[in-house]
Order: sequence, then C-alpha cells, then structure tokens
Amino acid sequence: MTQSNNIPLGIGLMVLTTFVFSVQDGISRHLAGEYNVLMIVMIRYWFFAAFVISIAARKAGGVGAAARTTQPVLQIVRGVLLSTEICVMVASFTILGLVESHAVFTCYPLLVAALSGPILGEKVGWRRWSAIGVGFVGVLIILQPGIGVFDPAVIIPLIAATMFAVYGLLTRYAARRDTTATSFFWTGVTGAVAMTALGLWAWEPMTQPDWGWMAALCLTGVTGHWLLIKCYEVAEASAVQPFAYLQLVFASVLGIAVFGETVEQNVAIGAGIIVAAGLFTFWRERAQRRTG
Repeated sequence: MTQSNNIPLGIGLMVLTTFVFSVQDGISRHLAGEYNVLMIVMIRYWFFAAFVISIAARKAGGVGAAARTTQPVLQIVRGVLLSTEICVMVASFTILGLVESHAVFTCYPLLVAALSGPILGEKVGWRRWSAIGVGFVGVLIILQPGIGVFDPAVIIPLIAATMFAVYGLLTRYAARRDTTATSFFWTGVTGAVAMTALGLWAWEPMTQPDWGWMAALCLTGVTGHWLLIKCYEVAEASAVQPFAYLQLVFASVLGIAVFGETVEQNVAIGAGIIVAAGLFTFWRERAQRRTG
C-alpha cells in the first residue's frame, strides 16, 4: 500500500491510539491486582493472536504468506521478548502504579537511539548522544538513587523499557528481510504460544464482572493495534511518533483519577526532561533522513 502521508489524520490516530492503550493499561492494573499477571497476559495474547491471524487470512496468500520467513529464530525471539516485557510492565503497574511506571518507561526511545549503534550499526551523532545523556538525567531524577532508602522496585519499568527498546530494534532488523505483516503475525502467534505455556499453570477462577473487564482488555488491545496500523499507513512514523508521549499524560490522568495515585515532584520533573530529550532525538532522526 502506498503511504498517503496525511499527517493531520496520522496525528489524530496516534492520539486516539495512545488513549486506547492507556485505558488498556488501566484495566491491566486492575486485573493484575486481583489475578496472576501471567494469566492476564495469556488471555490477552489469545485475542491478539486471533486478531493477527484474521488479518493475515485476508491478505494475498493468506496465513501461509504471512508466516513465511527466512529468520524464524529472530522472529521467535522478538515475540517472546515482547510478551515478557508486557508481563514485566503490567507487574510494574501493580507495584508502582501507572504514573511512575510510565514516567520511567518513556525513556525507551532514548534506549532505542543508544542501542541502534551496537545492534543495527547505525551512526549516532554527538547531538543525539547529548540528548540521551540528558534524558537519563531525568531517569535518575525519578529513581533518586542515593536519596534516602532506594526502592529497587523503580528499576522494574526501566527493565521493561530496555526490553521494549531491544524488541523495537530487532523489529527494525527483521524488516530488512521480512514484511511488516510477517513480523506482526509472528509477534502475536509466538507471544500467544509462549504465554500459554506459562499462563495455564497460573490459571485462577475469575468473577463474572472481571470477565467483563477481561473482555474490555482484549478489545482495547486489538483496537489499539488496529489504530496503530492505520496510523502508520496514512502518515510517516517520524511525524506522528512524538505524539506517542501522550500515553504518559493519559495514563497519569487515569492513575490519579481512578486509582488515587499522586504525582511526586521528582517524577514530574524527570518525566518532563525525558520527554524533551526524546522529542529532540525524534527531531534529529527526521532531520537526518531528510538530508540523507
């Protein structure tokens, strides 16, 4: 499909995507507070796998064409890594809350920039290295190491951010030989297989109201991914990606309004620095592509 590059529509879709994913995170926080994280993520992946298979079936060549790859090990590693990252992040929601978890997680674009050199062999100039350094000052402000009693739990979303950054870079590496449809297919199916192997052992009875929330979780997950696909179909990623930071805003509003969380001053300041540094790295990457 030829990309139309309708930036206003792309921005609107990205804003809606971040809102839907924030709602999904809020539901995940609720369910994971009551049930085993592995079970919650497993059921979520069942619906995700059904979604990617249904999309593949409608494309030319069907499921067979979508599954065809010359790098199955890489695709499996990607899928397992993402499913593990989701488990870690959902656990973080229950331990730290939405606000602090997302504040730390926003550093993942900086990690992508920092790791793109050793993993993809891309050149990272001094300006982007400076932005990466500034961004991690923001992370340190949030973590506050050496001030009072350091809470090791704040490292959890940082681990999730690192895993998601590596997943993103592996996805870019896989794109050198596989289509987006193939990578998307393997992400859903591999993740579902991995989570089923773990989640069935953690099965717990769920109340009828929470089954309703579970259905809402699956629906928001599928809707969010569908919106994201449409977003990247109508506009270039570099133009709309900065608006993904709105997920921090939406998630924070949910955390405060629904779960009674608070925003500490160090978290607000640190998150602001991280977002500013991340936006600069996006701007530099876009500028280099235009002049390259």
